[in-house]
Amino acid sequence: MVVCKFGGSSVADAGQIRKVKSILESDERRSVVVVSAPGKRNKEDDKITDLLYRYNDMVRSGQSCRPVFNVIAKRFSEIAHALGVEEKELAEKLDDIRYQIDAGRGADYTASRGEYLSAYIISMFLGWEFIDAADVIVINSDSTVNDETYARLSKRLESGKRYVIPGFYGVSEQGVVKTFTRGGSDITGAIVARALSAELYENWTDVSGVAAADPRIVEDAASVPELSYDEVRELSDVGASVFHEEAIAPIYHLGIPINIRNTNRPEDAGTMIVPQAKRGGLAGISVKGGLSRLSLRRLMLFKRSGMRHALLTMLHIFGIRPCYSLFGIDSIVWYFDSRMASESVCHSMCERLKGEFALDEISVDSGYAVMGIVGSRDSIAKGCMDAVAALSREGIDVVSVNLGSSEISALIGIHEKDAKAALKAAYASLFD
Repeated sequence: MVVCKFGGSSVADAGQIRKVKSILESDERRSVVVVSAPGKRNKEDDKITDLLYRYNDMVRSGQSCRPVFNVIAKRFSEIAHALGVEEKELAEKLDDIRYQIDAGRGADYTASRGEYLSAYIISMFLGWEFIDAADVIVINSDSTVNDETYARLSKRLESGKRYVIPGFYGVSEQGVVKTFTRGGSDITGAIVARALSAELYENWTDVSGVAAADPRIVEDAASVPELSYDEVRELSDVGASVFHEEAIAPIYHLGIPINIRNTNRPEDAGTMIVPQAKRGGLAGISVKGGLSRLSLRRLMLFKRSGMRHALLTMLHIFGIRPCYSLFGIDSIVWYFDSRMASESVCHSMCERLKGEFALDEISVDSGYAVMGIVGSRDSIAKGCMDAVAALSREGIDVVSVNLGSSEISALIGIHEKDAKAALKAAYASLFD
């Protein structure tokens, strides 16, 4: 049995959905499909999920928002009409959804309706059974998957039948609609694959696999034929966006392979994601910007037991959760998403940290990026040194290097203004 997930670009309009049908019919093992909400049809277009979030925000602020919902409804109606799907029931569902959103059902419910309607239309078009994710997927308060999910899916999914399930959402333990983070349809697909002990999880998108670097920056970046679970998580953590890093978790211990495929080029083999890659050498390179840097120092900083935990607790109080860390004998550098705290919040935090922990120095500055190099254990050290040398030749400042915290990755801190140039230089040195 093969579980397929089709992303937003794959279900953006009726023409794309017809491609989905052709792919499903080309292999009888493809019996369960998870779908996203319709994505962009062109660069100027809006994703349905973005429109839904906008609509919910307007409802909350009391703005006139009917025109936005009309755009959403028209998009789904056009898809249904082009596919020959009965539109009367769809119109009724749209009216009920608008009523529920206007009544204050909240952001999670609102955002989930893109996947819900997408799956409903596609199930009608295919003639497959529709299963509402709210009936089978339970999401814990920390956004992990509740084990009850697998019991519900196993009970609901019957061998020999074909199903369409909306991605991205489920319900809380209290039964309230709850979404995963953006891109969470990948997680739904992995959940279903685990519940069925699938032989393969196919993730269909608009690229032929995972590229060794962002093709929007490095135009000729090659696709990687094979990656390990851990390599994908490391690449996703530093900005690679083809596959959601949390989607590995449901299938990690079962070892179900994942195949990243291109809906527009189904003949391409794509990238296989497996427990242990046989491929040696470097796998890929990515860069993540929008970061601020918190630097602090105190003589004998770690002499006091529990100092790191106490400092992190204080950061959390101010809404800051670092994503990358570096430690010296008397110092710490933490990088965090700049959107987590305003300049005034950062100033207040520094004042409090300095006073409560008797710090000698503390500062926060913004405008940073982190470039991650990922690959096999025997390639990372040399890859990191070669990348730093390549940046030096281009006159790009390296502000930090983290080599050793992970056996399969190295992190290089740079100024955000240099991010694209750094990625191009490093890729040319490591992969060309």
